[in-house]
Amino acid sequence: LHDDNFWQFEGQAATRVTSGVCLNRLADRLPNLIGGSADLAPSTKTEMKDKGWIKPGDFTGHNIHFGVREFAMAAIANGLALHGGLRVFCSTFFVFSDYLKASLRLSAIMKLPVIYVFTHDSIGVGEDGPTHEPIEHLAALRATPNVTVFRPADGKETAAGYLTALQQDGPTCLILSRQNLPTLAETSSDAMKGGYVLRQVENPDLILMASGSEVEIILAAADRLTAKGYAVQVVSLPSFELFEAQSSEYKNSVLPRQIRHRLAVEAGATQPWYRYTGLDGQVIGLDHFGASAPAEILYQQYGLTVEHVTDQAVQLLAAAVGHDET
Repeated sequence: LHDDNFWQFEGQAATRVTSGVCLNRLADRLPNLIGGSADLAPSTKTEMKDKGWIKPGDFTGHNIHFGVREFAMAAIANGLALHGGLRVFCSTFFVFSDYLKASLRLSAIMKLPVIYVFTHDSIGVGEDGPTHEPIEHLAALRATPNVTVFRPADGKETAAGYLTALQQDGPTCLILSRQNLPTLAETSSDAMKGGYVLRQVENPDLILMASGSEVEIILAAADRLTAKGYAVQVVSLPSFELFEAQSSEYKNSVLPRQIRHRLAVEAGATQPWYRYTGLDGQVIGLDHFGASAPAEILYQQYGLTVEHVTDQAVQLLAAAVGHDET
């Protein structure tokens, strides 16, 4: 699983698509991998090619038609995991994770290594509108004990998420985008640590941090801030749980304690991020429901843009200078 081919991605692709690539690469290596979706395989990209479907009287396949019943799907996945000897996944749109939460909670209580593949993870869903745009869901899952939440920024981080999931004693939730994202030069298998530095600088003025689709935004904002003369450290935090499991020394190398000027960006509820930004930092996110419009318009409307992140960072640093002078 650690051969170079498993980590090979290029160009633009949604992380739901790179997830499908990873899943099929795993299926070729893990004969005990079994799972499916709540009637959404074409959208969540969870069909294992050439692995067959389980049918009445024929259980030789690896793909399962769970039907439109998220709670039952996750309950069945728990049962398969309890049987032992199988690696199990199930999938639906992230906003529909509400429908299966009781089963997911039992996965966590029993420490079952079920992999939950949740796609369409934010306002990036776009025209489907607020009923299909997750807002509070990341915060809710991060608050659930024994659950590892992993929101990758690109294909390499998606691969890291799958390898991490295979090593967990409890459930892992992979949170994946609908919209295309670039393959980033800076990302690596270090994502398996939950948080890592994409761009390191000496004596940073500011730390920019994000997960998933917003990582490309903070990288571009860092370019603009660097051009303005600021020293900016850029951090990807795909998994709070994995990051918290690292040593204090490692965590301090990623988020140095003495650097109090911090700005986090995520297309979801801001609440979870304050543990990393602190009282002197700021979070750009969504503490309200979304709307029906193309994703790029929603990102613009709600300030999830390179321009807004850059402006907020400059204001944060300016306010800090003013405070220091007083």
